Amino acid sequence: MKYVQSLQNPKVKQWKKLLTKKERDRSETFLVEGFHLVEEALKQQDQVLEIIVSEKTGVPSRLDAGSTPVTLVTEEISNSLSETEAPQGIYAVCRQTESDTGLHEAKTFLLIDAVQDPGNLGTMIRTADAAGIDAVIVGRGSVDLYNSKVLRSAQGSHFHLPIIRGDLKEWIAKLKEKMIPVYGTALENASLYTEITPGDSFALIVGNEGNGVNQELLTNTAANLYIPIYGKSESLNVAVATGILLYYLKK
Repeated sequence: MKYVQSLQNPKVKQWKKLLTKKERDRSETFLVEGFHLVEEALKQQDQVLEIIVSEKTGVPSRLDAGSTPVTLVTEEISNSLSETEAPQGIYAVCRQTESDTGLHEAKTFLLIDAVQDPGNLGTMIRTADAAGIDAVIVGRGSVDLYNSKVLRSAQGSHFHLPIIRGDLKEWIAKLKEKMIPVYGTALENASLYTEITPGDSFALIVGNEGNGVNQELLTNTAANLYIPIYGKSESLNVAVATGILLYYLKK
């Protein structure tokens, strides 16, 4: 086990760079924080490149790191890597693993169009995971998939199902070729969601918190759906709406 004491150590500088989207994209890696996320990452083969543990925390006996390198660091270094109010003192450097090569048998999809709030995006990924959706496609204009708040909100679901960044227009065309019905979400010129019959395959598009789904995408759907509002609120939170629709559409 290595022991790093200086904030000026090149490894520490590299870890801290992973707190930026630019470095995450360049290196195709990301940093997760906390016992739960580290443990979830370790369950996936070849996902974790390195584990970082504060000397105050120590390596917990329950942590099954296998052959993954573990580096012990000072409390000062650990705190410099944290983006939470109560750091747990454990981190993992993980690979970004985005590929659509294993999706030829996938039947259910969540497509996310320009969702910018990290808590919403993480919650939607977690909800798709809980609902048994086969894959999540995150379109342009959305918050970074590996933003620390997205990771915490998703609670490990990044490691449970394929999540791919892609062009939603192209994905809609692919899904239509596979005869998978694509449903949009809209407030106007839309059908009550319960009028749609749940099936074995579908794709649901949900959109930006303020503007909804891009109109160009909505013109290419099999149907656009809405959820009725019975109270005085103008709309539902996008993550809540996503949960309602996914659980309804999932047969």
